Amino acid sequence: MYPSLPSVRSRLAALLTATAVVAGFQAASARAAFPEKPVRIVVPFAPGGGTDLVARSLTTVMGQELGQPVIIDNKPGAGTIIGTDIAAKSPADGYTLVMATVAHVVNPSLQPKLPYNHEKAFTPVMLVGVSPNVLVVRDSSPFKSVKDVIAAAKASPGKLSFASQGAGTSAHLAGELFKNLTGTNLIHVPYRGAGPALTDLLGGQVDVMFATAAAVGAMVEKGQLRALAVTTATRSPAPALAKVPTVAESGVPGYVADSWYGLFAPAGTPADVIEKLNSAAKKAAQTEAFRKKLEAEGLVIKAGTPAEFDTYAKGEEARWRKVVKDNNITTE
Repeated sequence: MYPSLPSVRSRLAALLTATAVVAGFQAASARAAFPEKPVRIVVPFAPGGGTDLVARSLTTVMGQELGQPVIIDNKPGAGTIIGTDIAAKSPADGYTLVMATVAHVVNPSLQPKLPYNHEKAFTPVMLVGVSPNVLVVRDSSPFKSVKDVIAAAKASPGKLSFASQGAGTSAHLAGELFKNLTGTNLIHVPYRGAGPALTDLLGGQVDVMFATAAAVGAMVEKGQLRALAVTTATRSPAPALAKVPTVAESGVPGYVADSWYGLFAPAGTPADVIEKLNSAAKKAAQTEAFRKKLEAEGLVIKAGTPAEFDTYAKGEEARWRKVVKDNNITTE
């Protein structure tokens, strides 16, 4: 005798419910096992700059906390867009992160068409820290102050050059803001990272650079570079920069252009995976070794929650959108 239709339906519903429960347990188990392979941090700059230094300084302890190696993948170019796009289009499984900088939130204002949807492509993991940019020149430069740079730029319009680690980066924006507030015409020379830019600065191919403190702190301390000013509203507490004046107090009132570093994951990455990544990154950023290395070069460590980073990044995007618009800053 065949079972009645209601009975069949009841059994089918029970089977589907059991299948869903098993699938849920399997998915939870899979996420609980994260990570089962190395985690990659995409650095959208060439090796040797401040972003690369910050990212690499996190990897050892992050790897220990996660139980898997954390590797750095340098993907420079297009003002961080190439590396950022790679991260945006990676699986949302926690195995690919991007070490973002101010360029991450400025590019939407500078670039009419991005290869990824900035509003929907990422989820925050952690703001690592903030730091000043530093207006630096090589040790043999005739410029001893911000006023010297302004005077030379006004005496020879279009001849002085400033390097950056790429269009849309903090160094580029710091230079463009400087041009607008001082009425000077410095030529922007973008590179694929701070490392190559600093090489040419030291070699005399470019005149000045608004470099990140993390990239130049050691060079300033060794006397390879001369720091003329920091771009933050107040002076830096870093030993190598403590006596360096701000750009504002050096004759450019209202000037502020700081830098920051933070980790993002592709949107849709499970919340429990984000929590593990945040916990590992926080542990790494709060170690004595990380603090000793990075705080000495101007980084103020934050290491907060994903939600705090989300609020900060959105505030930065709004602030820089206004600066870009008010000062007619472009990537040209």
